[in-house]
Amino acid sequence: MSYIAADLIDYKSYPICQEGAERDSLLERVRNDLKRNGCAVIKKFLTSSGIGALTSEADSVSGNGHSSFNRTNVYFTKDDPSLPSDDPRRQFFDRSNSFVPADNFSKTGPLRTIQDSKGFDRFIQDCLQEEEFYRYADPLADVIINKAKEGNGFPWHFDTNNFTVTLAIQNADQGGAFEYAPRIREGDENFAEVSRVLNGTSDKVKVLNLEPGDLQIFRGRYSLHRVAPLIGQRPRYVAIFSYVGEPNMVGSPERTMQLYGRTLPIHHERAAQRSDAYLD
Repeated sequence: MSYIAADLIDYKSYPICQEGAERDSLLERVRNDLKRNGCAVIKKFLTSSGIGALTSEADSVSGNGHSSFNRTNVYFTKDDPSLPSDDPRRQFFDRSNSFVPADNFSKTGPLRTIQDSKGFDRFIQDCLQEEEFYRYADPLADVIINKAKEGNGFPWHFDTNNFTVTLAIQNADQGGAFEYAPRIREGDENFAEVSRVLNGTSDKVKVLNLEPGDLQIFRGRYSLHRVAPLIGQRPRYVAIFSYVGEPNMVGSPERTMQLYGRTLPIHHERAAQRSDAYLD
């Protein structure tokens, strides 16, 4: 089955592909939110039909998700006994989650239709005001769906990608709030504030309750964040579109194996090609 972007995206409320005052006003709001918090939310970006189509697609491929249950720190690195015991690099938390890799989504399905829709990438780039802006070139991770069930959560972490765009598809019965500490490692690792977030004493943490159809733009490489544990039988689905500041970038073999349970030759061929030196 093929889809039309206009049936999935609420272009009437959000004319993202049409130059003019309405688009300019939306851009200004989103840019201001990103400047303040590194995060912006566009409520009800999808139509009800779009939410339904994405939910059906997520249900149809949810069994192909890679489920992992482990303990991890916020950087997805191994323990380093040479560091003090209270260093955030030595704080490990239970992680249980499931990611459906990008190669499960058809070019004609609703998720790829939204991703490839006219003006979508350009709108995201204009929101972020980035001159160097590329889709993540990872064939397992350029657009994925996160599936989480009762008891699951994604503990505090930083993203590998510079920019992440998510669409809330389906919420759990309860729980699943998005919590984040805006921009706390822009310029340096800021281990002291990271430690305060982890031990619950930081005053930097904000809480978002996203609803199906909401579009979120987030600078997750610089803002520590997590998803709170879920309650109930209904799974939580979130689509994740990833963008980076360099062409041809893919995930590291170690991180890719953690998230998707497999790697491809491209992950090993392009390992260690990042230009920044952040830990993850």
